[in-house]
Amino acid sequence: MPAPLLILAGPVGEHGHPSPPGHPERPGRVGAVMAGVADLHLGRELVMVPAPLATVEELGRVHAPGYLTELEGFCRGGGGNIDPDTYATGDSWTTAARAAGAGLAAVTLLGEKGEGVGLVVARPPGHHAERDRAMGFCLLNNVAVAAGALRAAGERVLIVDWDLHHGNGTQSIFWDDPGVLYVSTHQWPLFPGTGSALEVGSDRALGTTLNIPLPAGATGDVLRTALEEVAGPVVERFAPDWVLVSCGFDAHRADPLGDLALSSGDFARLAAVVRQFAPRDGRMVLFLEGGYDLRAMRTSTAATLGALLGGSWGTEEETFGGPGLEDVRLAGKVHERVVRRQGEGGSPPVADVSW
Repeated sequence: MPAPLLILAGPVGEHGHPSPPGHPERPGRVGAVMAGVADLHLGRELVMVPAPLATVEELGRVHAPGYLTELEGFCRGGGGNIDPDTYATGDSWTTAARAAGAGLAAVTLLGEKGEGVGLVVARPPGHHAERDRAMGFCLLNNVAVAAGALRAAGERVLIVDWDLHHGNGTQSIFWDDPGVLYVSTHQWPLFPGTGSALEVGSDRALGTTLNIPLPAGATGDVLRTALEEVAGPVVERFAPDWVLVSCGFDAHRADPLGDLALSSGDFARLAAVVRQFAPRDGRMVLFLEGGYDLRAMRTSTAATLGALLGGSWGTEEETFGGPGLEDVRLAGKVHERVVRRQGEGGSPPVADVSW
């Protein structure tokens, strides 16, 4: 059944965490997503949730205490460049802690209501942030903080990451956790260089990481095949209690940072597929990750939410015919083979693949 409510947590970062001139991760991204929400004219179907500051205890489930102390001090001291891509300002700690808190608020309200779908409109994004390191525009790992809270409550969590880039931070944080299944589709090769199909989780959590690298030019039908044919059976065996989505829109063909070829209509289809992974209504939350073309972000937001709320919206047509179907199916076979080999106590096989 379509989710009747949109639980929107935030927005966060529309004014805080100002970007350096010309930086693609900028406050206008939040406004673009909010414009996409407004395009749907949801009325009573839209429930806005304020974003509290995540506590050190909540952040500490997935981040090292020393890292949190260092990051907060760095920001309060005025910030600066953390690496060539990642920056912080004087108010970045507060903005990032509120972005992480937005995800917690969305999960909490959905759990209370038992219906709807959540959307976390917040920046900075999070999926590159590791347990003890900021990188790739990310300071705190928002989706991981929410997943950490759910795991503390005994829930099994599926994280689907359809961002252009591989979510190295999310993968590494849950590498040893058999109660979190991390599924990522991403362009390969591309920053951050992780995300091979050979990466399947530790021996303790064997098979709970599933990476599906994609070539430049891959279209929507390729990603749908990845989620339906490759991820679908793995998700079914895992049986999640919650579905969290690292919802990057930088796989759109207009995005300046990548070379995938999706349309806004493709994101609508992907959302409909992933909704089927949730055990029931009220157990799916989308987290804003990448996306750097503002118009594409607006149209993709409206298309994605329109699909989840059971309505329709005039989107771009879905795309077909790009490269990558063979790569997708090979990734599924490699994942299965590596899991079986390591489960039998052997070393991972050397696969004849470029990644």
